[in-house]
Amino acid sequence: MSDANRVLNIFNIQSFSVEYFLKLLKERTTLSVQLSEREILVVEVRQEELKPLPILEVNVPLGWKKAIY
Repeated sequence: MSDANRVLNIFNIQSFSVEYFLKLLKERTTLSVQLSEREILVVEVRQEELKPLPILEVNVPLGWKKAIY
């Protein structure tokens, strides 16, 4: 298995700092962490641009703060 596809053990990564774990993830884009004999967690980087928020035309009535909610 190549280093890029290496499965990390949950006990090994417990000593990693968050910064180091994120650095590894950024370098490899995918990390697999073995939680138990039957469970493997795959963490993958996804870089998507956020869509811009829509511009809404609204009318806020005067005195809206004084209303009873």
